[in-house]
Amino acid sequence: MEQLLMQTYTIVLPILLGYIVWLLKSQTRDRNASKKGTMLLLRMQLIECHDRYMEQGYISTNAYENFCKMYDVYHELDEDATIVKMKLEIENLKLTEKGK
Repeated sequence: MEQLLMQTYTIVLPILLGYIVWLLKSQTRDRNASKKGTMLLLRMQLIECHDRYMEQGYISTNAYENFCKMYDVYHELDEDATIVKMKLEIENLKLTEKGK
């Protein structure tokens, strides 16, 4: 009986460990894809906002606050020099109150 348990153990354990490794790799792949997708969406939004407000020549305080929050999240994910430059340009715009 003990020998049967040992044989079963030596067969099942590698299969179980292989499955766990496969799950971990799959989760890492999914997490990386989500991170990249989030980065791309944030980057697109930051560029659109930058272009709109630079053309306008001013930015509302609410829009500025939202831009900064998006920038902070994006900057944690990636340090893109283009986006850093855009943030500096946004910081130099005239701030207006909401609705003005």
